[in-house]
Amino acid sequence: MLKRVVFPLLFGLIGAAILIALGVWQMQRLTWKEAILADIQTRITAPPVAVPAVPDPIADKYLPVAISGQITDDEVHVLVSQKRIGAGYRIIAAFEAEDGRRLLLDRGFVKVDQKSAARPTGAAQVIGNLHWPDESGGSIPEPDLKAEIWFARDVPALAAHLNAEPVLIIARETSLSDDPVSPLPVDIAGIPNDHLQYALTWFSLAVIWLIMTLSFLWRARGAQKGSR
Repeated sequence: MLKRVVFPLLFGLIGAAILIALGVWQMQRLTWKEAILADIQTRITAPPVAVPAVPDPIADKYLPVAISGQITDDEVHVLVSQKRIGAGYRIIAAFEAEDGRRLLLDRGFVKVDQKSAARPTGAAQVIGNLHWPDESGGSIPEPDLKAEIWFARDVPALAAHLNAEPVLIIARETSLSDDPVSPLPVDIAGIPNDHLQYALTWFSLAVIWLIMTLSFLWRARGAQKGSR
């Protein structure tokens, strides 16, 4: 009788311990990820500086910048969707800085029916953040140049198309008045942080595992009594 109980009991306890350990590991990952997100948020909201001469896609990601120059009408339209609004486009324009540089400017969002509408251009001061979005992948279609629709903010490809440096500024605000383009500033909302859900899943599985173990032992005990 003892042998019949010890093995399933050990099996159940070891399995539950492994599941609990995985849950604890995910909680540790949660703490690590929250610290990273807090650091990114601090970087995003820091006082803006001039655009570096040679921005580094890693070191200068999310760097707040302020720049003056000309927003040109050379632009591309990146298909996106906004919650509670629906489909629309990010307007990526070439920006000619006062120092002669030609950079990329993500002006923000317009609805689908505003894709070809006139937008104000010309002299402007822009405050935003440098960003190199990772939106590439085998599942992303190639841009439809005939329809002037892009499906990802591929910075090198956009730069080549608009004859600009591969430096993208995500506008937070501009000095243009009556601008119908709604800025979509950089934030941490789009950075995944699912570690709490993973932890709860592992802990739930540990509880289920223990309940199943106890249920098995209870039935085994009942069967043993019935055989006497």
